[in-house]
Amino acid sequence: MKKYNLPILGIFMSLLILASCKETKNNAVQSSDKTSVLKAGYQIEPVNIQNVKLNDSFWLPIIKRVQEITIEYAIQKCNEEGRFENFLIAGKQKTGTVRGEMPFDDTDVYKIIEGASNTLISAPNPKLERVLDSLIAIVKIGQEADGYLTTWRTINPAKPPCTWVPVIEGKRWESLQISHECYNAGHLIEAAVVHYEATGKRNFLDIAIKNADLLVKTFGDGPGQVKGVPGHQIVETGLIKLYQITGKEDYLKLAKYYLDNRGNPNNHKLYGEYAQDHMPVVQQNEVVGHAVRAVYMYAGMTDIAAMTKDKSYTDAVNNLWNNMVNKKMYITGGIGSRHDGEAFGANYELPNLTAYNETCAAIGDVYWNHRLHNLYGKSEYFDVIERTMYNGLISGISLTGKEFFYPNALEADGVYKSNRGSCTRQAWFDCSCCPTNLIRFIPSIPGLIYSKTNNELFVNLYASNSASFKLGKTDLQISQQTGYPWNGKVAIAVNPKKESQFTIKLRVPGWARNEVLPGDLYTYKKASTKKTTITINGETVAIQPENGYYNVTRTWKKGDKIALNFPMEVQEVQTNSKVETNKNKVSLEYGPIVYAVEEIDNKNNFDQINVASGDSFKVKKEANLLNGVNVIENSKFKAIPYYSWSNRGVGKMKVWLDYKN
Repeated sequence: MKKYNLPILGIFMSLLILASCKETKNNAVQSSDKTSVLKAGYQIEPVNIQNVKLNDSFWLPIIKRVQEITIEYAIQKCNEEGRFENFLIAGKQKTGTVRGEMPFDDTDVYKIIEGASNTLISAPNPKLERVLDSLIAIVKIGQEADGYLTTWRTINPAKPPCTWVPVIEGKRWESLQISHECYNAGHLIEAAVVHYEATGKRNFLDIAIKNADLLVKTFGDGPGQVKGVPGHQIVETGLIKLYQITGKEDYLKLAKYYLDNRGNPNNHKLYGEYAQDHMPVVQQNEVVGHAVRAVYMYAGMTDIAAMTKDKSYTDAVNNLWNNMVNKKMYITGGIGSRHDGEAFGANYELPNLTAYNETCAAIGDVYWNHRLHNLYGKSEYFDVIERTMYNGLISGISLTGKEFFYPNALEADGVYKSNRGSCTRQAWFDCSCCPTNLIRFIPSIPGLIYSKTNNELFVNLYASNSASFKLGKTDLQISQQTGYPWNGKVAIAVNPKKESQFTIKLRVPGWARNEVLPGDLYTYKKASTKKTTITINGETVAIQPENGYYNVTRTWKKGDKIALNFPMEVQEVQTNSKVETNKNKVSLEYGPIVYAVEEIDNKNNFDQINVASGDSFKVKKEANLLNGVNVIENSKFKAIPYYSWSNRGVGKMKVWLDYKN
């Protein structure tokens, strides 16, 4: 792990380090004093990242790049653009006007802290911890006495940083539809919870609790309270996480209040489809509007469904998910087809050149699907997670860790440019939500690999790692060795401390079951005839997947070994005929990886590239290309993993290729 250099925080920040370290010491709590997390509602529990040590050749370099390069780079950019200074100006430790262009710029700081805290959960790092303590001390300076924390409004409530936030009198909460005051609170709370879990310190948690208590006091139907719901969702999941570690039901009740009153014209003037505020959430059955807002809201609805057993919420999230995967999801797992409103389009509206597919939306969709898996335990949710992570999510960050995509189109002509999007990655954005969201998400990836009940272990993702945790009363060590996603061979060692009977549920990826995604939006042109195999201690096991898992129940003992083989071959994918843009086209996959052709590899014939009936393909490992990838070649073209495109300059690219019978 890199040794963080404190001067990157800037001269004005370094003045706060001693104070923050002193405060941290005073606020530290012993781990035995921490409130245990309530498991309210979810029957399946993810195995915490602190229990999973990744040594994977695919994911570990990506995670380390974020931890060692992107976090420091983002701190530098936030310093340059005044993110930290705003807290100091709000707290009257500096003079000046608000810096930055967005009313939610504060959240970039919170997301950096969250990602760095996930890094601390994986491995102690005193240098990084001191950096976070200094950032948290700066955040505290910007908080008002009653807990309010949105720096632009504190600095000058009559002058927001952008022209599109309407100001009437400059009062708090007067323009909830667009002010992002509750959104800021949501990211603050989410980050504070992770920091507390990582360090046991209350310095950030107490800031968040003070802010959340103000929200509880402010919003509701009681005398003197403000009626209304957030314009941009995420405070709902933040409040629920705070409830889970404190047990304070007021937070859960407020989260449900925000959700229950969405689409309620008696509560506030409705914001419309853009913010999923066109009808009550339990009546919604089509994913619409701003895709990031949507999936954050659906995640909160899933939490409520789990914790309250409210069938109307359960039915709604199931209907919304089915609509999304059957009619509105890209082959890369991307969501949100329209630049206008960063929104879902109509059913089957999936353009390629103008696809938006915001990186934040992909991240939010993983969060939502992970909750659905914790609720139901079906592999279809991890089919969506896997497809998204390997393709339309990590495409958002370059191989250097310092350039980013905000939209993730499926085609580039070398010319087309749009709002925060172009044919090349950018070093930063006026709205820098995507780079900092990648920072908060990527270090948490090891926590997706396993989940458990008292007597079941779910192996959800395949990546080389070693893990140690309790399964019921059993102390269990488990490890994986694999070349996934480049090949489908997985070796798993099972080592319980003492012999014990339990079930291991081994996910069979959708692609290995001839299922591109759940539903009928995509299909393989020709089903693979290759069969997945499983052996235990060298003996072949004849077993069929149930809900997408091999369920193996036995008395496990030290030294037991499982070998899985998911045979990979190049597959041609076709789209439901209702998607006009992909008619007579195919895309190529190998295992979980979606491929694209890029002009730099096909300079002489890019515009004529096609796939013909009967074409054969060769898969070749190129260790020195794009940090080491499998490429697909045939006599006409060379294709690379989609996530790796635009790392070699500006040029054309496409995922969907003309198909010739």
